[in-house]
Amino acid sequence: MDKRLNFFIANLGSKEKVEEYFNKPLPQLREQLMDVMRTSYITDQVQSQLTKNVKGTPNEVRKYFDALPEDSIPYIPMQVEAQIISVNPVIPQQEIDDVKARLRDYSDRVNKGEAEFSTLAILYSEDGSSMQGGELGFHNRADFVPEFSNVAFNLNDPKKVSRIVETEYGYHIIQLIEKRGDQVNVRHILLTPKVSGKELTDATVKLDSLRKEIVAGKFTFDEAARFVSQDKDTKNNRGVMMNMQNGSTRFEMQDLPPEVARKVELMQPGDISEAFIMKDQKKNRDVVAIVKLTTRIPGHKATLADDFNLIKQMYENHEKEKVITRWVEQKIQDTYVKISDGWDKCEFRYKGWIH
Repeated sequence: MDKRLNFFIANLGSKEKVEEYFNKPLPQLREQLMDVMRTSYITDQVQSQLTKNVKGTPNEVRKYFDALPEDSIPYIPMQVEAQIISVNPVIPQQEIDDVKARLRDYSDRVNKGEAEFSTLAILYSEDGSSMQGGELGFHNRADFVPEFSNVAFNLNDPKKVSRIVETEYGYHIIQLIEKRGDQVNVRHILLTPKVSGKELTDATVKLDSLRKEIVAGKFTFDEAARFVSQDKDTKNNRGVMMNMQNGSTRFEMQDLPPEVARKVELMQPGDISEAFIMKDQKKNRDVVAIVKLTTRIPGHKATLADDFNLIKQMYENHEKEKVITRWVEQKIQDTYVKISDGWDKCEFRYKGWIH
């Protein structure tokens, strides 16, 4: 709830403007939105429980697809499959020292009572949680990288700030908010050391040299990805990029990182790009990469052979909707519901509201 309210405050400018926009005081808005969120969570849980056993077999998916009207078969935009090798340019030690000095200053100010941790997080943290004052919400130990968890779960005094913690995302300081069983809620400030132009140039030259050796046949892109790439998500997967939205290796152009999309748009299958700088969104840092276009699938109407997973998802969604509809219409029969005057002439999604 706090995250949602902080989002409104950040976008509208102040608590007063939020109250003016929604035409009600903040405590009343909080209670109203809390009811909406609570109902939404309960609804999602009930629907998930009702449909947990809906799984489409190949035969069921085929029958579903064969019965689809021609104009209901989805059109699949052009998709690509790609491999990537990326390296992290060396960060100068002076930049790391400067980041640590800033974090030590923040810690001292909080420990001396000169500043609130949450205020400093809003002002200076480079993590997406900054607008929530650095608060991450309740999490289990496994939800964080080990270096962060080891410190966060050993904090005991909410008034104190942790030592500086180094992770793959940068450098953090952490403050305990509350412990609850096996979960902990903390806030943190993240600072990420910045790469200099010289280091980016050096990494670009290195990867361009690597590309020339791959093109010359000294070794394959797969081998180079395994031994050179520093992207842990693809390093041990031959550099193959995975689409986290659907779990496949196929991407529509808008789903690719923008820098990669601009490269592969002009490439043919088998081409390897020259080295380029791209933003690692997860770690909020610049990296240097080369990309290989593996496959380009032209736009087409979906087929079972090429798009089975998509059609399977369509079938399962269709079956889940049928399960939910049957459940709701049965509940309507034995649940008292009062329809206010004037609403009884509406068209209802489910049958049985009006007797």
